[in-house]
Amino acid sequence: MQTSAPQNAVKIILREHQQLSMVITGMQRFVKQLGAGFDAPRPMMLRSMLFYISEYPEQLHHPKEERYLFARLRHRANDLDKTIDELEKQHAQGKVRLRDIEHALTRYELAGESALRVLREMVEEYAVFSANHKRLEEDVILPAARQWLTEVDWSELNEAFGKNRDPFAGVKVEADLGRLFTMIVRATREP
Repeated sequence: MQTSAPQNAVKIILREHQQLSMVITGMQRFVKQLGAGFDAPRPMMLRSMLFYISEYPEQLHHPKEERYLFARLRHRANDLDKTIDELEKQHAQGKVRLRDIEHALTRYELAGESALRVLREMVEEYAVFSANHKRLEEDVILPAARQWLTEVDWSELNEAFGKNRDPFAGVKVEADLGRLFTMIVRATREP
């Protein structure tokens, strides 16, 4: 049931995946710089990255995928049910992984070098986890959406993903998160 409706939602999803990947790359660079013998960034930078992920992908992006994209595909492409179940499970796991990284960062701040190995491992594991999650969405879910969703579905998805608003205050947060994202990218570029 191919549709010719503009698929702005797909562009937004892909852009948000790319932004998340850039922040995670920044997290990886951050933990590599810690203990490397040169001027390492302050832990607040990693906290900013964790905040960005918890506020944007976790609070806005993932819930919209579940509510608007996954729900519509469940009704049209039954062979995707297990994949969608796995992705929803991964969304929940991602929140736990972020919290665990934040705790590992706190342990590093309190204990120093002895806690660094665990922090690095958690960040690297999160990077692999996130890349695999993104790949499943981009290689399986988005092609299925292009095949199965109707123009009405796309209209609803385009509207939903085009309005990334703070779910708690109803205030547009994209500008603030955009500034935070820019700060993170600038601060974590290769030296």
